[in-house]
Amino acid sequence: MGEVNIVLKRSYACVISLIGVIAILALGFTLFGHGALFNHEKADHAMKGLYIMYGFSATTLLFAIVGAFGVCKEKKWALIVFAVGMILGCLYFIVNETFLLITVPQVKKAIEDEYLRMLPLSNLSQSDLLEFHDLQRESHCCGLTSFQDWGNSIPESCECGKDSTDPCVDNSRPSNDFQDILDPRPRRIYAKPCLALMIQQGLWIVHLALGIMMGFISLWMLSVGLCIAILCQMNRRVKAPNVGSPKVSYLPEPKARTYSILNEALEDA
Repeated sequence: MGEVNIVLKRSYACVISLIGVIAILALGFTLFGHGALFNHEKADHAMKGLYIMYGFSATTLLFAIVGAFGVCKEKKWALIVFAVGMILGCLYFIVNETFLLITVPQVKKAIEDEYLRMLPLSNLSQSDLLEFHDLQRESHCCGLTSFQDWGNSIPESCECGKDSTDPCVDNSRPSNDFQDILDPRPRRIYAKPCLALMIQQGLWIVHLALGIMMGFISLWMLSVGLCIAILCQMNRRVKAPNVGSPKVSYLPEPKARTYSILNEALEDA
C-alpha cells in the first residue's frame, strides 16, 4: 500500500471536519425548531421538513465520522463508504437545486396570490397594519398594487417627505381623516406599490436556499475528490528493495590484469 501525501491527508481532514461541524449545527437547529413547533397548531407540514433535516444531519455526521476513521487508520473500505455516501448526497442536492430552479415562477405566483388575499388593507389586523406601515415608511411605497388599495383612508406612512426623491403622485381624493378635512390640499403619496418588493423579499429566501445548496454541492464534491485521490495513492504499488542480491558493477574498460594472465598462458604453450 502506497504512502499518502501529508498535505492531501490534512486537506481531506479539514474538509470532513467542516462537513461534520455543519452536520452538528444542522442537527442543533433542527432540535431547536422541533422544540419551538412542538405545541404549535397547524405545524404538520413544518414537522415533515424537520424529519428530513433530522435524516440529513444525522446521515451526514455519520459519513463524516466514517471518513475521518478511514483517513486516520488508512482503511480503504471506510473511505469507499464515505465517497459513495457523499456522491449520493451530491445527487440529492443537485435534484433539489434543479427542482427549486424549475418551481421559482410557481413560488412567485403563490407568494403574489397570498399577498393579494390581504385586500382590502383596511381589514388587516392591528399587528399586520403596524408591520405594513413600517414597510411603507422604510421602502417608500404605498399599498399593494397602488395607493388606491387604502380606499379613502390613506395612512400617513404613504406620504412623501418634503425632500423625497422617490416618484410621488398627488392624491386629491376625499379622505375620512380629520386632518385631511382641516387641510384639504392634495397630499403627496408614494407612487410605487409594495407588492413587487414583498414578492422580492419572499423570493430572497428561495435564492438563499439555492445558494446554500450550491455551497453544499461544492463542498461535498471537494471531499469526494480528495477521498478518491487518497484511495489512488493508497492503491499505488511501492517496489520493495531486493535484499541479498549481489551488487553488479560495470567498468567501461576491462582490467589489464585479466588479459595479461591469458597472454602468459599462450606464450608458455
